[in-house]
Amino acid sequence: MTEALLAGGVLGLGVFLLARALFPARPGLVTRLLALDAAREGTDAPRMRLVLPDEEVSAFRRGLGLRLARFYAARGWEVRSARADLALLGKSFEGFLATKALLAASGLLAFPLLAGWLALMGWGVSPTVPLWAALAAAVVFFFLPDLQIRRDAARMRRDFRHVVGAFLDLVAMNLAGGRGVPEALMMAVSVGTPGASGAPGAGGAGGGGGAADSGEGANWAMARIREALGNARIVGITPWQALGQLGDEINVDELRDLSAALGLVADDGAKVRASLTARAATLRRRELAEVEGQAGERSQSMLVAQLLLCAGFVIFLSFPAAMKMLGS
Repeated sequence: MTEALLAGGVLGLGVFLLARALFPARPGLVTRLLALDAAREGTDAPRMRLVLPDEEVSAFRRGLGLRLARFYAARGWEVRSARADLALLGKSFEGFLATKALLAASGLLAFPLLAGWLALMGWGVSPTVPLWAALAAAVVFFFLPDLQIRRDAARMRRDFRHVVGAFLDLVAMNLAGGRGVPEALMMAVSVGTPGASGAPGAGGAGGGGGAADSGEGANWAMARIREALGNARIVGITPWQALGQLGDEINVDELRDLSAALGLVADDGAKVRASLTARAATLRRRELAEVEGQAGERSQSMLVAQLLLCAGFVIFLSFPAAMKMLGS
């Protein structure tokens, strides 16, 4: 019975894939509306990706990822959080989708391996057990990349917020020196970068590789901001609009708030300077509160571990006496 069900399932899946290949799905209503919105936004303000992936993807993974990306787009699955995490990590969305699909396929290989091992051991177990085990492994492997990029992006986004606070202080100091808002922004991101003061936007739209190198320490965040400001000249938008677009791409609220504030008061240097100083102080207070909260959590976890250790030691000491009393 089980073999017949498996054969029917495989046959039905093959027929379904053949039908989808011969008659591809038409774009849905959500996809058409998104295309209209993108076209309308493109007529008013040119919009291009300010963060380019620096990940090397093979031809096979790129082709598979493009097909999966079109499949997602046809159904209106935007997965904005995953795209923002990938943009922050410098990875491509197509390579991410291909990795998920290949990991899920590798999880399905557990079925023949487990079934063959059970057959060699001589255990008369139904094929249902290895089948469900393979399906569970495929599901777990499919969601493993999501967990990994979410963890790495949370750490990098925390570091990015710390750099944004320092960036605000640098911009405020440049404004106090008499520079305008665009010049102050460009000078602030060129601090600490060799050779960047002469050509702060030299990377252009295709220089995403060096900016995403996390080995540069905190400088990678400044490189991202510098490339966004440099690309603003190419696209033809203001520097604060570029900061807002960068905040949208990597999901950093502080950049979006900074873009809105600079867009409102860009003509009044004194108000901009006071606003940036207040925002930097707020960011530092928030970081301090987060650090104190993490320290408190670690202290509580250490206290619980010590209590468990003491309880185990008391049980170890009292166990012989208790057994002797019960035995007598």
